[in-house]
Amino acid sequence: MLSAFASSSPILAGFLGSLIAGLATGIGALPVLAIRRISDQAQDVMLGFAAGVMLAASFFSLILPALEIVEGQGSSKLVAVSIVIAGILLGAASLWALNRHIPHEHFFLGREGPDAKHIKRIWLFVLAITLHNFPEGLAVGVSFGGDDFGRGVAVATGIGLQNMPEGLAVAVALLGLHYTRLQAFLVALLTGLAEPIGGLIGVVAVTWAGSLLPWGLAYAAGAMIFVISDEIIPETHRRGFENHGTVGLMIGLVVMMFLDVMLG
Repeated sequence: MLSAFASSSPILAGFLGSLIAGLATGIGALPVLAIRRISDQAQDVMLGFAAGVMLAASFFSLILPALEIVEGQGSSKLVAVSIVIAGILLGAASLWALNRHIPHEHFFLGREGPDAKHIKRIWLFVLAITLHNFPEGLAVGVSFGGDDFGRGVAVATGIGLQNMPEGLAVAVALLGLHYTRLQAFLVALLTGLAEPIGGLIGVVAVTWAGSLLPWGLAYAAGAMIFVISDEIIPETHRRGFENHGTVGLMIGLVVMMFLDVMLG
């Protein structure tokens, strides 16, 4: 279906790809309607898997293609790597600024951003996960903005796969904070809808201004790497199951690498 849209409208393909990836968060959270809890070890494995997919996607599907695109435009290696470095740092700085200025709360790391005592706790979690998911949608959208449709499919597939265990981990964590099963499922589903917003912004930007494609790829990579280091990995190392999280990360990394090679 996406291939048909891609030939006529890369923007629509990018939006649909990021929407499908985002909805996978809700699909992954469905078991929470029938179960009460998942072990801490399993949660850390799932979060580690998400980090591994994002890490591999950042390099194999975003950074390396960005370098190839700039060099293909006739730039020297020095110019190419300088542009990509600038894009990566800009993406990371943007997420750092959002984390600093938007009130939110992580499940294990606690509250961050400005004082937000007047905001209900569940909405602080929604904001935190939305900040996490937005760069993933951006990465999917930007990937569909170029001529390589396979790259877009690989990124959308990988992000969708990592969203499922991540959505379940989020929903289970909400159960542990005494939210109902339905509330936990709906919050997980809601936060996944940040991805098509990021996807639409990314694909529109690089489609309307083709020269922005390597910048967009590098920017999305920097934003995702920031999320991996600032949020996901610390959360997998706070409860004594860092080895489980590392195993999940390695599995996620090789799965995404396989998808990128076979589809991209």
